[in-house]
Amino acid sequence: MQEVKVLGTAPAITVALSGEIAAENADEFYAEIKAVYETHPADITFDCSALTFIDSTTLGTIVKILKHVRTDGHDLKLIHLQPRLKKLFVICALDTIMEIEG
Repeated sequence: MQEVKVLGTAPAITVALSGEIAAENADEFYAEIKAVYETHPADITFDCSALTFIDSTTLGTIVKILKHVRTDGHDLKLIHLQPRLKKLFVICALDTIMEIEG
């Protein structure tokens, strides 16, 4: 089960992610983020401190969100990723296209 909680929208959109985001709920995750972004276009920061699992579909969804916000001149950042989740981003070289902090 995943939880997406918007912590703030100014100056950037800050979203706390928790639980598991996988193929079965990635579309819902994308829709929630897109809805917030459409209402408050800004950079997006995902606080991943309580995120426990992601799969390849989620990686693709995050890249899809990144492409969408960059079209408008905004950026996306991941913070507080657990080491094993950060490793997935590094293995896929996604740390070269988006900012990833700890």
